Amino acid sequence: MPTFTGTSHVDLSVTDLDRSVAWYSRVLGVSQVFRARNEPGSFEVAYLAEPSAGVLIGLVQHDARTRGLFDHRVTGLDHLSFAVAERTDLDAWAAHLEACGVTHDGLTEQPPFGAGLNFRDPDGIALEFYSFAPGVLPAK
Repeated sequence: MPTFTGTSHVDLSVTDLDRSVAWYSRVLGVSQVFRARNEPGSFEVAYLAEPSAGVLIGLVQHDARTRGLFDHRVTGLDHLSFAVAERTDLDAWAAHLEACGVTHDGLTEQPPFGAGLNFRDPDGIALEFYSFAPGVLPAK
């Protein structure tokens, strides 16, 4: 079977591209690396990068939208989770989110797997920071 080396990028549909680019940049510390309009596809996209982790997030504003805010119960994306190295990093992220005025659900312990910190973007897209417990992931 062929293999893959990781995740290339994730694209999220948003209602207001400018607002979302500003929010993700401020809250996650990512930088816009590309922005373009796709006339045949009737959308505009911006790609934001976090270089230390190699994460690339695409934010897509479609001209025609079919519904309002994100709902994780609809088939498709449930949530997007960002890995952190240590459990204590979740405390730092919680403080950062609060400083940015972003509401979160508090840290949730999920034994034996780890712990998470859940929050939402301006469109209600479910996001999470997650710290796996030692030994949960296979060694590389």
